[in-house]
Amino acid sequence: MSFRKVVRQSKFRHVFGQPVKNDQCYEDIRVSRVTWDSTFCAVNPKFLAVIVEASGGGAFLVLPLSKTGRIDKAYPTVCGHTGPVLDIDWCPHNDEVIASSSEDCTVMVWQIPENGLTSPLTEPVVVLEGHTKRVGIIAWHPTARNVLLSAGCDNVVLIWNVGTAEELYRLDSLHPDLIYNVSWNRNGSLFCSACKDKSVRIIDPRRGTLMAEREKAHEGARPMRAIFLADGKVFTTGFSRMSERQLALWDPENLEEPMALQELDSSNGALLPFYDPDTNVVYVCGKGDSSIRYFEITEEPPYIHFLNTFTSKEPQRGMGSMPKRGLEVSKCEIARFYKLHERKCEPIVMTVPRKVRPPVPLLTRPFLQQSDLFQDDLYPDTAGPEAALEAEEWVSGRDADPILISLREAYVPSKQRDLKISRRNVLSDSRPTAALGSSRLGTPAATTTAADATPSGSLTRAGEAGKLEEVMQELRALRALVKEQGERICRLEEQLGRMENGDA
Repeated sequence: MSFRKVVRQSKFRHVFGQPVKNDQCYEDIRVSRVTWDSTFCAVNPKFLAVIVEASGGGAFLVLPLSKTGRIDKAYPTVCGHTGPVLDIDWCPHNDEVIASSSEDCTVMVWQIPENGLTSPLTEPVVVLEGHTKRVGIIAWHPTARNVLLSAGCDNVVLIWNVGTAEELYRLDSLHPDLIYNVSWNRNGSLFCSACKDKSVRIIDPRRGTLMAEREKAHEGARPMRAIFLADGKVFTTGFSRMSERQLALWDPENLEEPMALQELDSSNGALLPFYDPDTNVVYVCGKGDSSIRYFEITEEPPYIHFLNTFTSKEPQRGMGSMPKRGLEVSKCEIARFYKLHERKCEPIVMTVPRKVRPPVPLLTRPFLQQSDLFQDDLYPDTAGPEAALEAEEWVSGRDADPILISLREAYVPSKQRDLKISRRNVLSDSRPTAALGSSRLGTPAATTTAADATPSGSLTRAGEAGKLEEVMQELRALRALVKEQGERICRLEEQLGRMENGDA
């Protein structure tokens, strides 16, 4: 009689979560108490942003990641909204640009100083006004520069070109009720939405058409969420008719029946999904829960595979997720979450356990290549900070996948990481700023002809290529210097050893 092995092989089966030490938390933060199912937190490789309590308007904190410990009550905030802030989102193509939406019916885009705030920031780069009720959802386009989506309680979805402060598309007839969330697909050609009428919709924003719809994706009356996965499938969280929390996976080509449906428990907090397209792992955090469950999505049935649960004592008020390029690849860290408590933000590190390498002799460390520390199977190329398209190209009908970067090259000390990434600061560039200024004054934005734009574009590309070559030359010189110094240390230690032994 033979026994079949039933344990599914997966390199993520033993992923475990671990909170950081207290001195690496962000203490004494008055997290917002507004009744809205938002994450209240956004993070990127430079800054942590948290929506906080504010009197007489809305505000959020922006902290450099290194500013851990107790946060002074007088620490400056971003405080230009006249109503409570409901959602915040960092621009994926510029780590110093963040968008916020509020109960005051506006969306504002902010430029954060490179070293963080030293005084309250009250003047946004641009104000986007088009909703008639509070705006609870914002989401940057994943591949097109300066394209931002907003959804309000007026059941309207607006697509904006932030660079010119203009409304590109208005989708006001596709949602009959409150929109719970929206999620772009991998290349930004479609987005999916979850609505209070219990339907999940897949929408082409440029055509303004409904591509697919599933009514009663989850039959419960409580809020649900829908997100696109990298392969185009849709993952949803919601409630059953008996108020049990559920997960489901859908094929957009056939929304009649879910590919997979799992019931979790009977808690009443909305489930917030966070998806990692590189590992195909979905992390599910319940508002008010004290745990994070994570699941691997595969091509074989049952498609949704439970991996593990991270459990702590304190319930979570919100959660932020670090982009892949901000992780410590040398420690096999595949995700990092920023859990909001009532008055604290606590980072939680998700790690794949790997065998520890034997201790490396001190003298040979300068010769270790990064490949000796880098786990190729855990870190495929991931989306980088460079936009694949300009807003005008996306509007004209073009689509492009994210421009990928290798995390092997990104594995350098964080202070030097900016040298490896050539970021063009669009919102502080002279041309977009001029356009924004004229738009806000109510005059037509200046337009440039193709003849004017072409030389400057080619000069910019040539300049970027020159800078890249300079950086590569400096890197080669530093490697040669390290090697030379390592050899010198070896010679000196040999000479010292001979002197101590009386040979010299």
